[in-house]
Amino acid sequence: MADNIQEKVRDIIVEQLGVNPEQVTPEAKFIEDLGADSLDTVELVMAFEEEFGIDVPDEEAEKLQSVGDVIRYVEENAE
Repeated sequence: MADNIQEKVRDIIVEQLGVNPEQVTPEAKFIEDLGADSLDTVELVMAFEEEFGIDVPDEEAEKLQSVGDVIRYVEENAE
């Protein structure tokens, strides 16, 4: 399950940000490393919510700075 989440998260990020899959590591930060802006991050959160059937409150979304943050959040909150 965890590998599946990681793959889906990576696929969404690659699709939304147009980056190479090799760039999407758990340590990669969306803004600093992957070139996302604030609108990109909002769109990413919406894509994660839709894909995994979760709700990410705004205060939680602000804490999702890196790919690893998102993977952990989804693992803890997905059904």
